[in-house]
Amino acid sequence: MKLINKKNKNYTQVFHLFTEEEWTKTSKNFNKNIATFFTGKKNEIFVNAHEEGITYFIGLGKSTLQNFEIQQVAHKFSQSQKKNLQAVPTLILADFMTEKQFEEFVKGLLIGTYNYPFEKTHAFWNAKFELHFENTSQKKLDHISQRSLALSNGQIACQDWLNKPANLKKPDTFSLYLKNLAKKYDIKYTSFNRKKCEELGLGAYLSVNQGSAYDAAFTILEYKTTAKNAKTFGLVGKCVLFDTGGISLKNPDNMHYMKSDMGGATAVLGTLIYAAEMQLPVNIVAILPITDNAISENAFLPSDVITAYNGKTIEILNTDAEGRMILADGLSYMARNFKTDFLIDLATLTGSSVRMFGDTCGAMFSNNEELKNILIKTGDKTNQRLWNLPLWDVWKDDIRSDVADLKNISMKPIGDCIVAAKFLEEFIENHPKWAHLDIAGVAFGSVGYAKEKAATGFGVQLLADLIENYH
Repeated sequence: MKLINKKNKNYTQVFHLFTEEEWTKTSKNFNKNIATFFTGKKNEIFVNAHEEGITYFIGLGKSTLQNFEIQQVAHKFSQSQKKNLQAVPTLILADFMTEKQFEEFVKGLLIGTYNYPFEKTHAFWNAKFELHFENTSQKKLDHISQRSLALSNGQIACQDWLNKPANLKKPDTFSLYLKNLAKKYDIKYTSFNRKKCEELGLGAYLSVNQGSAYDAAFTILEYKTTAKNAKTFGLVGKCVLFDTGGISLKNPDNMHYMKSDMGGATAVLGTLIYAAEMQLPVNIVAILPITDNAISENAFLPSDVITAYNGKTIEILNTDAEGRMILADGLSYMARNFKTDFLIDLATLTGSSVRMFGDTCGAMFSNNEELKNILIKTGDKTNQRLWNLPLWDVWKDDIRSDVADLKNISMKPIGDCIVAAKFLEEFIENHPKWAHLDIAGVAFGSVGYAKEKAATGFGVQLLADLIENYH
């Protein structure tokens, strides 16, 4: 795909964008038949086939729409029309658009071409596809193109890996992908197998992994910039490739959705791709504790007491609360071995957050007001929203154990997402700028490209914008 600052005489394909207000002003200049069926309302599409080619009239809605809404419209248009669109030079007509709005439109077009589940044919990836837009200089169009492609590459990688069925994303398969990715982008790759994890004392992570037929892969990815005095972001993504619940077996009715339990890791993956392709002047340390949560003769059991990396002991009451176990070691390993300005973990962690917020936003917990406010602002900006929940110490009582320092769940049937956050707080080693994002309800759900629940790409744009603008 190319963005070009010019206008040819003839186009076989035109995207004509209108807000309702713009259409009201100009509709008299068009054929009455078009005005009968098109009003400029949000997501409205009218296809006008004529001798010279095809013009797509695309409605954006009210002129007060936010930038992310423009991306949504473009995404839906691309998704619904991608089989009909041609890889040819295409004129964009939208004189009222700002550069940022145009960028959001391009991002939506690209992300909307995602094919589910395994097809790799994207019309917009074709070099013959050109978007011609006169309102912006070529230099700025080149930058928009770079940013849009980097973002779509990151988000589509996130969606691809979350959507893959369990048999196509075993730990060794995903690890090989990460190793090749690291080589491509000059990212430092480190992975600890089961023996090394035992030597290091990563007991919380190993408790989940010990039931697996696959070796451990506690993975660290380090993206480094040459810029001086750059901020360092520590990102920990829950990476349970498939979650049976272990001995505390999940209800089988919806267990096929548990291929989605690596949503935190895929959000981190997409962010790394964006940062590397944009060569952002930041440092990123990403920890992905890769495993599945399986049942075997070696699987951990309710009543087990294990020792985490930071020395704290944990009584296992439920093996389906495995995400907080691997995150515990991920967080404490990060905090003890790397100096980071921000520490953020993401996880498809609790049904509690889903029951609370559905697919409207992720649950956020933070010990730092500045980071909390930045994340809320960034979530609103990107439409990957977060809502702050308390980290009051009163919740500590619910995870105190008679036989260990902590229990991995509360026995009360309330507030599990808060209990999980208080549990994780025990492993951040007093890091002053930490946030925990429970994205269970928003990473995997209803989407326009699939009949069943599928990956939304939540987290990539949130983190990419955060890292790019708050370093």
